[in-house]
Amino acid sequence: MRRTLLAASLLLCANARADEGMWMPSQLPDIAAQLRAAGFKGNPSDLADLTKPPMSAVVKVGGATGAFVSKDGLVLTNHHVAFGVIQYNSKPDRDLIANGFIAADRASELPANPDYRVLVTTGFDRITDRILANARGKQGRAYYDAVDAATKAAVAECEREAGYRCSVANMDYGTDFYLIRQLELRDIRLVYAPPDEIGNYGDEVDNFVWPRHSGDFTLLRAYVGKDGKPADYSPDNVPYAPPAHLQVSTRHVKDGDFAMLAGYPGVTFRHRMASEFGNQIEWQLPSRIALFDGVIKTIESSAAPDANAKVAYASQVQSLKNNLKRAQGELDGLRRSDAVNVRNDEEAQLLAWLAKQPAAAATRTDIDAAQALLKQAMATRDRDQLVGAIRSQTQLLRAALTVQRLAIERAKPDPEREAGYQLRDETLIAGQLKQVQRRYSPAVEKAILANLLAQYMALPAAQHLPEFDSVFGATKEQMTAKLDALYAGTKLGDEAVRTSLMQKDAQPANDPDPMLVAAKTLTPAYLRIEDETKQREGDLLRLRPAYMRALSAYSKSQGHAVYPDANSTLRVSYGRISPMSPRDGIDYRPLTTVQGILEKHTGVRPFDAPKPLRDAIAKGDFGTTADPVLKTQTVDLMTNLDTTGGNSGSPVLDADGKLIGLNFDSNWEAVSASWMYDPRYKRAIHVDMRYLRWLLAKVYPAPHLLKEMQLPAE
Repeated sequence: MRRTLLAASLLLCANARADEGMWMPSQLPDIAAQLRAAGFKGNPSDLADLTKPPMSAVVKVGGATGAFVSKDGLVLTNHHVAFGVIQYNSKPDRDLIANGFIAADRASELPANPDYRVLVTTGFDRITDRILANARGKQGRAYYDAVDAATKAAVAECEREAGYRCSVANMDYGTDFYLIRQLELRDIRLVYAPPDEIGNYGDEVDNFVWPRHSGDFTLLRAYVGKDGKPADYSPDNVPYAPPAHLQVSTRHVKDGDFAMLAGYPGVTFRHRMASEFGNQIEWQLPSRIALFDGVIKTIESSAAPDANAKVAYASQVQSLKNNLKRAQGELDGLRRSDAVNVRNDEEAQLLAWLAKQPAAAATRTDIDAAQALLKQAMATRDRDQLVGAIRSQTQLLRAALTVQRLAIERAKPDPEREAGYQLRDETLIAGQLKQVQRRYSPAVEKAILANLLAQYMALPAAQHLPEFDSVFGATKEQMTAKLDALYAGTKLGDEAVRTSLMQKDAQPANDPDPMLVAAKTLTPAYLRIEDETKQREGDLLRLRPAYMRALSAYSKSQGHAVYPDANSTLRVSYGRISPMSPRDGIDYRPLTTVQGILEKHTGVRPFDAPKPLRDAIAKGDFGTTADPVLKTQTVDLMTNLDTTGGNSGSPVLDADGKLIGLNFDSNWEAVSASWMYDPRYKRAIHVDMRYLRWLLAKVYPAPHLLKEMQLPAE
């Protein structure tokens, strides 16, 4: 009875509010009445056109989101989204992480790491029939390959015009497919970054926590060739002229004001099956937490004696810490919302409704077949997670695996190459190989591998892979000796050696370098796992649409609109600046102020507020950015906007479409929203644009940037 009542209460909350939803822009005209009722003053139909403001100003930045804020290609995103750029330009004697950076003029702006991109979406077209034309009637790997081939063909056709990056988005788990066309800006430069103790004030202690006092923002600039087309870095390039840019608001915001966010949320799983909810809560999140925690501790301990190693791994550690805390918060939130039982009850209601519909038997057959495949994947889930981490959490080994795989793919016609290894990907691969130099230490990488391999060796013998045992040994002693020999003998730590492997005549498969030999030995194991995954994913692509069509029809029968799960495509959410009461006796207001910075300040990281900031707060010269009610300077604000990972850097707009905030986090209670939306707790945390304006005017002055953004200098 308890879980049924909880499910009912959540459903009633969702029905009572219109704020849930990561809506495709094309869906917004259909919910125009709700948008206007919430307070939006513009035309909802304009939001559906990605070539018109404000959507045309919103861009994908380094795997997250940002927005143009000037006519000269100035991009506003998060400090943590641009952290890799800051780290890339930092050295022990020029620590931009600790000290921040302000380019005095455009000639002083610093180039980003070679693979850093800003993508401007210019097209979003449904091509479902084209993608599925040759897949219908097939199963397993054949179905997967048919979809894959059609996807590559559509992308190749789209990318015939130089300077564009195209992709195909899978909506509703194989139900619909959309072709996305994006201008790929490759010359990105660092313009303004506050010191880390502003941009990341509170670090992991405050991560996913409210009240928050972080100035998590950075300004970049996109450049193009003199012909106006995307180009690699060159001193002769000129600032990109975007199709539109957002105007930072100068008005004051308050509790209850309308807010709308546009961005590129990564992935949500709200429409997954009940068994997947169970797997996520009972295995995936606990195992992920243990994995991330182990890698973080390993990096920190092994890098401790070496200042250069600390800098090299700063970005990786920050990403791991963020993912660790997110996983823990997601687990806690899903347990608090009783997600397994709630989802089981919801699915039971769906299936009971389905049983009464025409053609129910065929639909149920597909659903049951999909469930069987998901259960099958659980048999090797521990092994697959570990061997994936061995590749993803290393730098040199990953580089060796990449060039070995690239050599295999280069032997095929380009349309038949694996995605990620086609001609279109080789520039990105080259950039990744170059930046290894600034993100790698042999001692640290050996320690990471030793940690992960120890867990792999503890798996049941049936899950071991002969290739891994051959390269790394079967005991701890063998592993230690083999890792020492591997890293002592390799020359891949030399950038020139690595990048030479990108040459057309390179033959890494015949190279005697021990790291390349190890990668060559390991590659067949990775290919087998990949093949097994594609076989399963092909059938899931074929079977899942039955579940999604049933869910959509059932929701419509209950009077609900359905938005697709997030998949890194442009989405819009709307709501209001909103307080929260997370627990009995605790009420949070939705605005924080600079007084909170001083209250948290200890003089020790992560609460070591820079002296110029503390002096400016003590002086109290806030000018026009001071909140008229609170009589002081605000820092962050909180809304009930529906967000998830990837929404970092998303612009938060007011009812007139002006920029009032910059999204950077969620509260701890809402981390689980990627799987389940609970309106009692879902909140998003943003930098108040008044804080950004004050910092640029009074604390770390950049009057030339304020002028560029058409903002007052005080």
